[in-house]
Amino acid sequence: MGTVLRVSVVAPSAAAGAEAIEAAFAEIRRLEAILSSWWTESELGRLNSADPGTAVPISAELFDLLAEARHWSSLSGGAFDPAVGALIDAWDLRGAGRRPSESQIRRALQASGGRALELDPLSGTASRGHVDGWVSAGGFGKGAALRSAAGVLREQGVESALLDFGGQLLSFGRPADERSWRIGVAHPERRLETVAVIRLVERSAATSSASERFIEIDGKRYGHILDPRSGLPVPAWGSVTVVAVDAVVADLLSTALFVLGPEDGMKWAETFDDIGVLFLANGGGPLDATWNRAMESWLEELEGK
Repeated sequence: MGTVLRVSVVAPSAAAGAEAIEAAFAEIRRLEAILSSWWTESELGRLNSADPGTAVPISAELFDLLAEARHWSSLSGGAFDPAVGALIDAWDLRGAGRRPSESQIRRALQASGGRALELDPLSGTASRGHVDGWVSAGGFGKGAALRSAAGVLREQGVESALLDFGGQLLSFGRPADERSWRIGVAHPERRLETVAVIRLVERSAATSSASERFIEIDGKRYGHILDPRSGLPVPAWGSVTVVAVDAVVADLLSTALFVLGPEDGMKWAETFDDIGVLFLANGGGPLDATWNRAMESWLEELEGK
């Protein structure tokens, strides 16, 4: 999936731990064969390559993940959407990058969202609604992989583990002789500078920002996270970290809340009873940190708190 997976387990023996970790890696490879939008032979890749209007039979696993993503897209008012492939192409985010014209953005928007993907629960099929439209698992794929890999570890008898998949983490159980896993949250623009510590117990933590992945066009940087509503890159205002029981929810919500921004995002975050949200807004001076009530249970340290 284009990133690194690190797994720490508490196991009866080194051999048992190594066997469980290998099983988790195998599960990640299995999910990649389902969710990769880079590989045309993956299950999602075959859907993205199908002729528009053609009903493509897909596995129940992929169908449920796409339906889950669409559900949260609706709840977020479109701030998160998996069917943004036309916008990714318009900005050439997988290449050297380019600044599309307003008309090109409008055309890409017409090929995105609900117009790009149709799901039929009766037949268990999916279809593309537009020749330029396709689905990216970039906003939920890591969460799905973490959720499945953790399930495999449990099946292997592991009672405690911490998985770090390209910056998104998932924990279950507790580390040896500790009450919780302690996770550092980096400064939005200085990756090696920790500004907050979160206690993670039976939770996943995902962070979204626009400071590390970007394209540069005519000397100007544009972040890799696009607003599905406007078709424009989200400004690099800072970062948002989400702590949730479900790794998929943490993954996609971190994207949705980053798109919404710290003000509108916090209004929505305050409605969450068991999903912690931390916004770190960087306006050029000291960080402006805000968090919802649910995050109080997990936020252990914060610079300036």
